[in-house]
Amino acid sequence: MRAGHHGAGPGVMTPDGCAVELYSRLPVRAEPEIVAAAVPAGARILELGCGVGRVTHPLLERGFSVTAVDESQDMLDRVRGARTIRSRIEDLDLSETFDVVMLASFLVHAGDVEVRQALLRTCVRHLAPGGCVLIQREGEDWHTNLPREHVDPSGFTMRIVSAEPTGDGANSVYAEYEFPDATWTQTFLSRPLTKKQFEDALAEVDLKADRYLTEDQTWVRAGLAA
Repeated sequence: MRAGHHGAGPGVMTPDGCAVELYSRLPVRAEPEIVAAAVPAGARILELGCGVGRVTHPLLERGFSVTAVDESQDMLDRVRGARTIRSRIEDLDLSETFDVVMLASFLVHAGDVEVRQALLRTCVRHLAPGGCVLIQREGEDWHTNLPREHVDPSGFTMRIVSAEPTGDGANSVYAEYEFPDATWTQTFLSRPLTKKQFEDALAEVDLKADRYLTEDQTWVRAGLAA
């Protein structure tokens, strides 16, 4: 388990505290539509941190070619129809490029600044000329409007219970997922970023946001600054 990360509940846990069984149950939200509206039809997509394929599968159904990357083989074993690669994102070097690189799941908020920079460098390393990076970021009040609860129509409750400062700019976040037959908890490190801090982080690796894709500005399309 990575330092500062922990998961509890039924089944296998990944190094960052994610429960494979939990992520297999989570519903697809608006992500496939957001991606499809922002990139060319049939684009080659590199999905970093694909998990069990919750977003991968709908993208495949929409005609995209997806290479799905995750550090957990247990997660990748749930992915169907995509090329899969087991690797830590920050270590990935495929010696090939893609029309679209996706960094979703708030990974850009990695608690360790050096890890965040490595994640973004991986995005740049695999970006084809004229391509774009799609990044999912947290909302501005994500760490302050707590505790926060969402009752999903599919029948489970998600709670972000707390976000406690660790003293170096990151927070230790505690989340609960309650289903009728099981409960999972997860603790992970997340570094809040204002819009300016986020754009400065992109600039560190020569990326620049060219469009915020959602009204709440949590999905961003970026390209090479040059």
